Amino acid sequence: MLITLDHHLEAQQTPLKRVLIELVGIPSVCDEGAEGFPFGPNVDRALRKTLEIASGLGFRTYYDEDGYYGYAETGEGQEILGILGHLDVVPAGNLEDWAFPPFDPVECDGMLFGRGTQDDKGPMLAALFAVKALMDAGVTFNRRVRFIFGTDEETLWRGINRYKKTEELPTMGFTPDACFPLVYAEKGLLQCVLEGVNSGGLQLTGGSAFNAVPDSATFHGTYQDELTEELRSRGYEYARNDNVLIVMGKAAHAMEPENGINAIARLCIALDILGTESGAVGFIAREVGEDPYATRIFGSCTDKPSGQLKFNVGKIDVGEKEQIAIDCRIPVTISKEEIVNKLSGAARKYGLAYREVDWLKPLYLPQDHFMIKTLMRVYGLSSSDLIANPIATGGATYARAIDNCVAFGALFPDEKNTEHQPNERVVLKNLYKAMGIYAQAIYDLTR
Repeated sequence: MLITLDHHLEAQQTPLKRVLIELVGIPSVCDEGAEGFPFGPNVDRALRKTLEIASGLGFRTYYDEDGYYGYAETGEGQEILGILGHLDVVPAGNLEDWAFPPFDPVECDGMLFGRGTQDDKGPMLAALFAVKALMDAGVTFNRRVRFIFGTDEETLWRGINRYKKTEELPTMGFTPDACFPLVYAEKGLLQCVLEGVNSGGLQLTGGSAFNAVPDSATFHGTYQDELTEELRSRGYEYARNDNVLIVMGKAAHAMEPENGINAIARLCIALDILGTESGAVGFIAREVGEDPYATRIFGSCTDKPSGQLKFNVGKIDVGEKEQIAIDCRIPVTISKEEIVNKLSGAARKYGLAYREVDWLKPLYLPQDHFMIKTLMRVYGLSSSDLIANPIATGGATYARAIDNCVAFGALFPDEKNTEHQPNERVVLKNLYKAMGIYAQAIYDLTR
């Protein structure tokens, strides 16, 4: 049964937009070099601000004394419905690619532009204000509703892992950090570095994060004329200034690298043609190229529940030594060991050693699981989309952090995914619609 909350939900639209603008205005990119803060002062500012917002809405709040996480809670009962979100964001990348400053949010054509509007500050706040609407309507919760705010989801999940070691675990939950109708399967996420000796004297850099397709790569040194000609002949975009040459690409999330253009790959392909001596360049150019599935290494690596393996060269640094940062999304039924063995073997041919940085096991809930059945019913009735099916994704969300948890919204099926890209934005009317869906879901899950 759908509850009637129209008046209460409408009353939350303006305050939701206001606090979202405030929160996106905090550039909460992970900065581990800042003394006194595990992930930097801006991430801490975002955490404290969010807890301040939640407290003002009537939630009980808690701030981890070391700044790793926080939570906001309402309701009573032994069991907890967990709503897991994150406050950190990926770097803005090339500012020239943004129509508006990434951390000075601008509303335009019914959309709010800014880093974090879609991933994950906007959806998380939509769920928070959904609970506020329920509270204002006099709804009582037979389970506690606890919002858990992570602080390094875009890197190594140390915040949520600290929470799991020290706090009560939710009985069930969802994370508003993906798309509707819901995600029932998430591929395994492997992040690693390939390292070797720089024997050729090359200097090149590119990319800013494991999980983003790099939109630029920079080469310093000789070969400028030859490299320029090779790039031009291939139709690759570039810019040149004296002894610095920048190859252009197109940013995208690493879970969908096929939607981007990998600037590092393009630079390495051109350099390899010129016969440069670099294991890193050779590996990328010959083993990967612009193939987002790295089929030369892994073959056709796919399964029925979750689809094809995705492979992203996110960063490169060739200077004193050679380092390649890789993000690999592995189908849920394929073993990590099989992938590591193939990748390590390919890397060794180029004098590169494998070093694991992070591994997140896959998520896979059967479609008859009670969370899937409940949330699919809520989405279908609330959106009038009764034929939608749950989906699998290469995304890695906090749904993996606890049992009986899935990713649920807030991106609608016909909405453009702009996370990790320039001009990240959220359609405000869709954000408000998601708030209504979250209200119904939380109501049903706390009966």
